[in-house]
Amino acid sequence: MTTSNAARDIDTSRPHSARMYDYYLGGKDHFEVDKQAAETVAAAYPGIFTCALENRAFMHRATRVLAREHGIRQWLDIGTGIPTEPNLHQVAQSVVPEARVVYADNDPLVLKYAERLMRSTTQGRTTYVEADVNDPGTLLNSPALAEILDLDQPVALSLNALMHFVTDAQDPYGIVGRLLEVLPSGSALALSHCTPDFDPATWQKVTDIYTGAGTPVQFRAQKDVARFFDGLDLLSPGVTVGHRWRPDGPVEATDAEVSLWTGVGIKP
Repeated sequence: MTTSNAARDIDTSRPHSARMYDYYLGGKDHFEVDKQAAETVAAAYPGIFTCALENRAFMHRATRVLAREHGIRQWLDIGTGIPTEPNLHQVAQSVVPEARVVYADNDPLVLKYAERLMRSTTQGRTTYVEADVNDPGTLLNSPALAEILDLDQPVALSLNALMHFVTDAQDPYGIVGRLLEVLPSGSALALSHCTPDFDPATWQKVTDIYTGAGTPVQFRAQKDVARFFDGLDLLSPGVTVGHRWRPDGPVEATDAEVSLWTGVGIKP
């Protein structure tokens, strides 16, 4: 991280997806323009708050499962977003204190708050890399990543609520494939992805709001989300709605409220 990068101006003239997500989670790291856009989304889709919370809860559960049941000790979390505790490394290191985590994002606001992501256990390590998922080669060849992760050992690739910001024109399946191909057997993909499957009309409105704000999105059907796991061994219960992926307690939200496909797969 360089001083010049950290000091870059943050554009507050238009809403940003990461800051809107912070608003959905009840955070404070957003601006009035983000609040207004987020409330416009919420007016069309009141379930957005539940969706955001369930996305976060899925990340926590998937991280714990991979640490406890599959021996994962390394994570690459792309599209980190504004840090919201507990962060992925805190969840992982609560199970395995020696866990190593690399966070990656291309948002200067995340860069500003990246220090929060550096608070590792003494046994483990964390770092932040400024990188774009659309350029996986640069990310994978980052010296900072190489300092933390051993790519000869299993790594969990964490892509939470990210790939719906990568349209088909940007080759999302090719990007995920490129990231997975360098990871060894025993590595994992944990992914969540918003979907229009339960209410297409509402999600078209959400698409229009984000696109109109300058953030193209492509929300996908279950079969299209499942394609990200091609060649992997899907953990039970497969690609399912977020709150139904190995819940810790009773399932109370409806599928339409959550509207989020989730899954975890292991590389054979």
